[in-house]
Parts: sequence; C-alpha cells; structure tokens
Amino acid sequence: MKKRNSAGLLAAGVLAGMLIGTPTVQAAAEYLKALPSAAPIYVDGRQMDMEAYSINGNTYVKLRDVGAAVGFNVYWQDGVRIDSTAPYTGESTTGSPAGDAPSAPRAGDIIRCDDGSDYTVTDVSRYDKNMFASGPVGGLPEPACDWDSFPEVEQPEMEARRYRLESGDYLFVRNLHECRRLQYTVMNLAGNHPDTSEDGKLRYGSKGTPYVRIQFGIPDGVTPQKFWPWRESEVERLFNSCPPGTYSLDVWDVYKDGVFQRTEYNIDAF
Repeated sequence: MKKRNSAGLLAAGVLAGMLIGTPTVQAAAEYLKALPSAAPIYVDGRQMDMEAYSINGNTYVKLRDVGAAVGFNVYWQDGVRIDSTAPYTGESTTGSPAGDAPSAPRAGDIIRCDDGSDYTVTDVSRYDKNMFASGPVGGLPEPACDWDSFPEVEQPEMEARRYRLESGDYLFVRNLHECRRLQYTVMNLAGNHPDTSEDGKLRYGSKGTPYVRIQFGIPDGVTPQKFWPWRESEVERLFNSCPPGTYSLDVWDVYKDGVFQRTEYNIDAF
C-alpha cells in the first residue's frame, strides 16, 4: 500500500510542477490541498473510525480502509488490485489463502513466483473436478478425537515455485487449505488408533515424546508418496502401515502453461 500512496503523491507532484509559473498556480494549489475531514463515515449504519480528507469539497478515504470495513481485499501487485470474493488482508491471496479459507483461483490471476517472475493463470476449469475427481472435496475434517492433545503444528508459508522445462512452464502453488485437510486427517487417524492414542487423546512416551509428530514440508532427499485427487483412503493406508512416527506433509496446486492440472497431495512417514 506504500507504493500506491507514493504513486498518488508523485502524480500530484507532477501536476503541481506543470502548473508552477502559470497564472493558475494559486488556484491549483488550493484545488490540490488535502485537509483532514471530520465528516462521520457509516458502514451498514455503524460509524467507523476511518481517516478522511477533504479535497476541493469532496471527502476521500483510503480504499484499503473501505476494504477492511466492508470485507473485500485490496492490495498492491503491479497496480491496485481488488478481490471482492476474499476478506481484507492487504496482501495477495491468489492461489491459496491462509488459514482454513478454501482456494479460489480464477482465469486471469497473476501469481507472483518466488523467483520474482509473474505467472498468468489462463484456465481453471479442472479445479473442482481436479483430474479424475467427480467434484469438490467438501469441507475440512471435523475433530474426531482430542486435537488439543497434539503438539502445535507450525503452519507452512505461502510459496509459488516456477519451473521452466522443455515440456512446459510449470507452477507449483502451495495450497494452504488442503494442507490443513491433510493435517486434520492424520490427527483424526492418530487420535483413534490403538497404537498412538488412549481415550481419544494422543499418546506420549515416558520422556514426553508424542507418538505422532506432524510437520509441513518434505525433507530434502526424501521422495514422498503422491496422489491426486483427494482420497482419505490413501492417507489411512500409509498411516496404518506404521502408525507411530513423524509425518511430513505438503499440498500443491499444479499448473502447466497457465492451465490448472491437479492438486497434488504429498505425504511421507518415518
């Protein structure tokens, strides 16, 4: 948002510079003068504490403040961007929003990659079908055991990894929402398995070591099991093969040449 403010000040400066030395300079200066405004601002009948300025008889407020008050996202990414379908964060939510909010990629989205390049999404028609899936996967799992008995899991950061290969221009965007699905599924399995739980709670060893650890990110040198579309049976099969252990998880939305291909689930246990 600082860039947007700088751009506005630059534009005002350029205009003022054009007027300097002309007979209209004093009138222009008065026209461009921004004074704090005490005019009350209401959203759905509730008065909001919002900075406002009066310029040439008009009241102006920051677009980001309106987004925060009304509930739409505003952020800077090579220009001012407004996402009417996402709550206000002030940051890009393209591809995978944080927390438990589901992803909602759209054709025309521009995703800033970790290497600094921009990747344009052109086709997301497969997203809900997700490569052989019959439809959306539904909501996240609900607790089927005492989730509070598990150690806190450090949540992953948003990443967008681009690979330009002879076979195509690939993008892997970490899907934070589906990372939660994988995490919650493992927790429910661990909290109900006789080898890792007791009375619906995760078991701990004599030294306080949990029988199951969960971490995000696949360690270097490890080839995880991958599957798509989502199938809980795949996670259950792996878990039942060696219940106690450390589970490394990751989920990526995969694009090729701008076209969504699949949501890829990665899991490893040791």
